[in-house]
Amino acid sequence: MMVTNAVLGGIADTVAQTITSIRERALRKGYSPNPKDDPIAIEIHELDRKNPFNERELIPDSKSLPPPFDFERLTRFMAYGFCMAPVQFKWFRFLEKSFPISKTNAFGQAMKRVAFDQLIFAPFGLATFFTVMTVAEGGGRRAVTSKLRDMYVPTLKANYVLWPAVQVVNFRLMPVQFQLPFVSTVGIAWTAYLSLTNAAEDAQNDRIPDLPEVRLD
Repeated sequence: MMVTNAVLGGIADTVAQTITSIRERALRKGYSPNPKDDPIAIEIHELDRKNPFNERELIPDSKSLPPPFDFERLTRFMAYGFCMAPVQFKWFRFLEKSFPISKTNAFGQAMKRVAFDQLIFAPFGLATFFTVMTVAEGGGRRAVTSKLRDMYVPTLKANYVLWPAVQVVNFRLMPVQFQLPFVSTVGIAWTAYLSLTNAAEDAQNDRIPDLPEVRLD
C-alpha cells in the first residue's frame, strides 16, 4: 500500500506538472486559453485562478521550450504518499472497528465514518500536507504560516465538495484492505489539484520579494 500510494502520488504530480507545462507553453506563444474553448482550462479554471505566470515573467531564451520537469517536486510527492499510507490505513482500521457495518445498519454506520473522516482526518491531513511540503521545499515557520493562511481554508472547502461523496462509496462498499487503494486512485485528481495549488502559491511568493521591516519609533 505504501508503494502504491507513492506511485499514485507520482502520477498525480506528473499530471499537475503536465497541465502547468501546457499552459505555460501557450503563454510563451502569446496565447491565453479561453476557458470556454479549452477543455483543460474548463476543468482547472477555478484551480488556476492564482496562476502567477505571465509573458513578461517567462525566461526570454526559452519561449519555444516547455518548462523543465521538476523531479525534486515529484520525489517529494511520492515520499509524502509513501509515508502517509500507514497513517491513512490505521485511520481506516480505526473507523472500521469504531463503526462496524452490518446488514441492519449499513448506511448509518457508513455516514458516521464519513462524518468522522471529514471532520477530523481531512483538516488534519490538509494541514499536514501543506506543512510537510513547505518544509521539504526549504521553507521555515514563516513560509508554513503563510501557506496555511492563504491556502488552507479554500482547499478545505474544495475537499468538502469532493470527498464526502467518495467516502460514502468507500466506506459503504469497499473492504478495508481496498479502501486506501480506492481513495488513492480517486485521489489522483485531488493530489494533482493540491500540487497545482501548492506550486501556484510558491510561485506567487517567489515573485514577491520580502520587504525590509520599517519601524516607526
